[in-house]
Amino acid sequence: MPKDLRLPFDPIARAGELWRARWGEGSRSGPMVTATSIMRVQQLLITEFDAIAGRHGLTFARYEALVLLAFSREGRLSMGRIGERLMVHPTSATNIVQRLVAQGFVERVPNPQDRRGAIAVITDTGRAAMEATTADLEAADFGLGMLTAQQQEDVFSLLRGVRVAAGDFVDPA
Repeated sequence: MPKDLRLPFDPIARAGELWRARWGEGSRSGPMVTATSIMRVQQLLITEFDAIAGRHGLTFARYEALVLLAFSREGRLSMGRIGERLMVHPTSATNIVQRLVAQGFVERVPNPQDRRGAIAVITDTGRAAMEATTADLEAADFGLGMLTAQQQEDVFSLLRGVRVAAGDFVDPA
């Protein structure tokens, strides 16, 4: 789907109007339009992030895995830990790492604590691709440059509540 549609109306707001017309003023059109807006923004951001990461031979998902490895103490993590931290199914984590290995951005080494498992280790080439992608994402303000710093904090705070309620993590507050 093209990023810049230039529609003469907001289709999500229109859906909200139609929702209320169909199911009444007491219907849950507010959560519907909010959730739909979040999903549309996610589509827009992923499209932009993949385009930026693509300039460096990556997808955004692979970039995230490289960042995760770079943030680890030794530049290495088990496959299970990668899936857990990226919040993806273990099969998805394995697929991401396999693609990074094929590109020379990651090496797979045996896991000394689990003979069946493997450890992913970021390579110098992977670190360079990750750094270049990071610079480009920051230059693009992660697609949110139209929002003020305060608005970005507000959105983060609001969405964090959804993530806590979903059980992503335990909120210490």
